Amino acid sequence: MDSNGVRINKFLSEAGICSRREADRRIENGEITINDRTAVAGDRVLPEDVVCVNGRPVQKEEEMILLVLNKPVGVVCTTEKMEKNNVVDFLNYPKRVYPIGRLDKDSEGLLLLTNNGEIVNKIMRAGNMHEKEYIVTLNKPVSESFVRGMAGGVPLVELDTTTRKCKVEKIGNRKIRIVLTQGLNRQIRRMSEYFGYRVEKLERIRIMNIRLGDLKPGEYRKVTEEEYEKLLKMIRTSSNEPTANRKGKRE
Repeated sequence: MDSNGVRINKFLSEAGICSRREADRRIENGEITINDRTAVAGDRVLPEDVVCVNGRPVQKEEEMILLVLNKPVGVVCTTEKMEKNNVVDFLNYPKRVYPIGRLDKDSEGLLLLTNNGEIVNKIMRAGNMHEKEYIVTLNKPVSESFVRGMAGGVPLVELDTTTRKCKVEKIGNRKIRIVLTQGLNRQIRRMSEYFGYRVEKLERIRIMNIRLGDLKPGEYRKVTEEEYEKLLKMIRTSSNEPTANRKGKRE
């Protein structure tokens, strides 16, 4: 640890407690103390300081954990215990982990979970332009104009933005493959609705170089050493600073 300490939100993310954004929320809620004093945003933690979350001392987890889960429909990507279908309780992993980004409750597929907050923004921050791939089943036959429209950038008035151009491929009568570099709120569903389509099934199958593979819904695995090394190379120059919380952002 730096002799001048580290910011409290970074300390909590490096300790595997939560992401920096979640840490900021917990600090604001008064859940964090430093040496029995309620922490405030911008506080720095020194090597000899005792940090507690809801009265429990923080102990840094030395093991780097990165899991691939095939999230079923109905599971919510939150660590909030008040949510009965939260992903942490569903996974029931023996060590503390939390999701990297989100996947809607009604969607399924690849979700990464980790205890290392420093890689979260590097992977999910839209400004880093990292790819996420989905297979989408729609309620009616896919037209060529729909494919072109989805790929070209879609105005989403409710989010006051236009989506980035993306890769879209028709792979069945009612099915497309789509690759995004954004994470807007319910983005694919909103894009489809703009053209009069309704998403019936949405499955994420890849984040960057990590693929879902043949995991069944509810199953998980650790990333392989080869996957992790390649991922580190891909995020080496990526920013891990959270972006402003603009309307509709999922970062």
